[in-house]
Amino acid sequence: MKIYSAEQVYAADKVTIEKQHITSDALMERAAVQIFNWIHMRMQGAQVKIHLFCGIGNNGGDGIALARHLQEHGYNIDVYVVNYSKKRSKDFLTNLDRLKDRKIWPEFLDADSILPEIGRDDVIVDAIFGIGLNRAPDAWVKELIGHLHKTEAFILSVDISSGLFTNQLPVGENAAIRSNYVLSFQAPKLVFFLPQTGVYSNQWEVLDIGLDREYLMEAETEYELIGKQEVLPYYIPREKFTHKGTYGHALIVGGTKGKIGAVLLAARACLHTGVGLVTAYVPEVGYTPLQTALPEAMVITNGENEIAEIAFDCTPTIIGIGMGLGTGVAATKAFGQFLRKNKTPLIVDADGLNILSENKAWLEKLPEQSILTPHPKELERLIGKWKDDFDKLAKAKAFSKKYNCIVVIKGANTVTIYKDKGYINTTGNPGMATGGSGDALTGVISALVAQKYAPLEAAIFGVYLHGRAGDIAVEETGYQALTASRIIENIGKAFIDLFQVPEQPEVEEASAE
Repeated sequence: MKIYSAEQVYAADKVTIEKQHITSDALMERAAVQIFNWIHMRMQGAQVKIHLFCGIGNNGGDGIALARHLQEHGYNIDVYVVNYSKKRSKDFLTNLDRLKDRKIWPEFLDADSILPEIGRDDVIVDAIFGIGLNRAPDAWVKELIGHLHKTEAFILSVDISSGLFTNQLPVGENAAIRSNYVLSFQAPKLVFFLPQTGVYSNQWEVLDIGLDREYLMEAETEYELIGKQEVLPYYIPREKFTHKGTYGHALIVGGTKGKIGAVLLAARACLHTGVGLVTAYVPEVGYTPLQTALPEAMVITNGENEIAEIAFDCTPTIIGIGMGLGTGVAATKAFGQFLRKNKTPLIVDADGLNILSENKAWLEKLPEQSILTPHPKELERLIGKWKDDFDKLAKAKAFSKKYNCIVVIKGANTVTIYKDKGYINTTGNPGMATGGSGDALTGVISALVAQKYAPLEAAIFGVYLHGRAGDIAVEETGYQALTASRIIENIGKAFIDLFQVPEQPEVEEASAE
C-alpha cells in the first residue's frame, strides 16, 4: 500500500474531480458518508453524546457534513466550530449552510469561549485540522486540545489527528490531538508509523473515498506500507527436484565468550527460514554449544574466546556477520581484513555495525546492496544524530545512496530504506523488544538471500516474516514471556499464514442515503 504525501493527496483530489465530473463538495460528501457508515455500523444508533469539533477548512467541512448525517439518523450531537481563522474554505461554508438549513446551530469557539463540558463516556469527533496544517495551533486551541484530553472521552479523528503536520513534529504540549482512532482517507499517513508522531494515533483505519485509481496506481511515492499482499509476490515456491544445495549456504560469523547465543539464534532462524546449509563461524569457546544445541549446523572455529581472523575454505552464498562479535582490537582487525578481500553478499548486524561506525572508511568496502540491520542507537553511530524522525529518514536515505546499501531501521514499525525509497513493515509487537530478536532477524534475511531472493526483497520479506512469527507466538505467550527462540519456532507458521485467507464476518453496512 502506497503512502502518499499531502501534495499527492491534493493532486489525487483534483484529478478525481476532473475525471469523474464531480464537484469538490461531492467528494467531501463521499468522505462524510464513509465516516458516518463507519460510526453507524459500530454504534447502531446508541444515544451516546457525540461532540463534533470542526475547523473552518476542508477537514472541518468533513466534520460538518458528518454532523448532518448523524443528526438525520437520530444521534445525539453537539457541534462546535473551532474559529481559529477568518478564512473559510468554500466547501466548509456550503456544508455549514446545509447544517443550518436543518436547524442545527453549531457553537463557535474562540479564545474567549468557555470550554464545553464533555463526559468520560461521550465520544469526540476531531475534525479541526487536516493534512494542510502549516503552522502550530494558537495557544487557545492548544488549551482546547488539552481540555479534550482531560475528559478521557473516546476521540475519533477525521483523516489525521489534528495538529499533526505531515513532515515535521508538532511543537509544544497539547499541540496535537492524541486520538484513540483515526479514519484516514484512501491511504495511511507516514506520521502513523514514526515513533515521535505515531503516539498521536493509537489505531487507524483507511476509508476508500473513491479517489482516481489510475492516478493512485501511477503515483511514485517515497514510502510503501508492507503487509501480506505486498510480500506474497516475493515468495519463491520450492520445486520437487531440488536438494540442499539449491537453497544456498549461509555463513554466520560472530560470538565471543558469553555471547555465543547470538550466533546460535541467527543460525537457528536461518535454518527455520529454509536455507540449505548453515555454517557458524565462532571462537573455540562456541564450538560445543553450537554442535550440541544446533546439530543441523556446521561449525568453524577461530581464536579461543574471540575471533582473531575470518578465513574459511567453504563457499557461502551469503554471510551474516556481527552478532556478539565484540568490538575489541582482535575482532576489529579481523573484520577489517575480511572486508578488504570479501566479495560475498553481506548482512551486517550488532557489533559489525559498531565496528563500521568507528571505521567509516570501511563502509566503502561493503559489497553492493549489503544489508545493514541497526537498532536506533547503532543507526545513530552510523549516520549521526538527527533532529527528529523525519531527519532520521532523510539521513538514512542519504547514507543508503552513498554506500549503495540497504538499511533496515529496526523498531515498532521497522523501516527498510534503499536509496530514496522506504518500506514500512506492519507486523510485529512490543513483546519482540527482547534480547536475541535482532539476531533472529539477521538469520531470517540471510536465509532468504541464500535462496536467491534479491537483497531488497529479502530484507522487506524477512522483516515481515520475522514480525509475523512474533505475532503468532505472542498469542500463546503474551508480550512479557515472548523470547527470540519462540519467534524462531513460529517462522514456519508465518510462511503458512501467507496463504491463509481470514474469514470475513457478514456485516450489513448502513447507508447515508
